[in-house]
Amino acid sequence: MSTKKKILLAVVAILVILQFIQPSKNIALPLITEDDISKKYAIPEDVHQILIKKCYDCHSTNTVYPWYYNIQPLAWWMAHHINEGKEELNFSAFKTYPEKKAAHKLEELGEAVNDGWMPLDSYLWMHHDAEITEADRTAINAWLKTLPASEHRE
Repeated sequence: MSTKKKILLAVVAILVILQFIQPSKNIALPLITEDDISKKYAIPEDVHQILIKKCYDCHSTNTVYPWYYNIQPLAWWMAHHINEGKEELNFSAFKTYPEKKAAHKLEELGEAVNDGWMPLDSYLWMHHDAEITEADRTAINAWLKTLPASEHRE
């Protein structure tokens, strides 16, 4: 057998074996935890639904996984992004944030929404319905202006 065929066979074997090694899933019940942002602040239902639909997959303890999550190494890549997202902002743990951190996270939320750097382009490739619309932006900004320390946000 040629060297190229041996290498190809080894790569295929590794990919097959990798399919049996899955990262843990980011799923916790209930969807809305006791420490959820909605338990800290009054959120209009439309705004909360926007956050759930367009942000919670990466920024909460509950991710709705697409079919391709079961394919390696995509699952590891996605798990890494989800973990990074939760480290940056976790709506499911928002009530545990000290006031200064919470205010800063809300300020960053406004920036992310208004400047268009969230959701990530790599997420939008397969989740077109997660794009933040102008109506979403308006609703989120209106809600943010009602919160404490809103003078720090535009």
